Amino acid sequence: MPYITTVERAGIKKGLRRGLQRGRQQGVRQGVQQGVQQGEAALLLWQIEKKFGADVAQHCRGRVETADSDDLRIWSERILTADSIAQVLD
Repeated sequence: MPYITTVERAGIKKGLRRGLQRGRQQGVRQGVQQGVQQGEAALLLWQIEKKFGADVAQHCRGRVETADSDDLRIWSERILTADSIAQVLD
């Protein structure tokens, strides 16, 4: 095993701390983004249930819960004027 000087050891520790900090920050950003997406999906499902009924909301739950935020926003706008669930999700 090669000898590592105190200076090298300090540099390694500093690099590890930086890497851990970046990883935590990325994890927090992803967690926030996922939370926002889940909230948007829950709101849209509630709107669908109120407008078209619980059966329709249950039927499209999987599609809504796996949609990205862009689609969820588009669908949330469409539901305001839609006469059917097809007009919302297509």
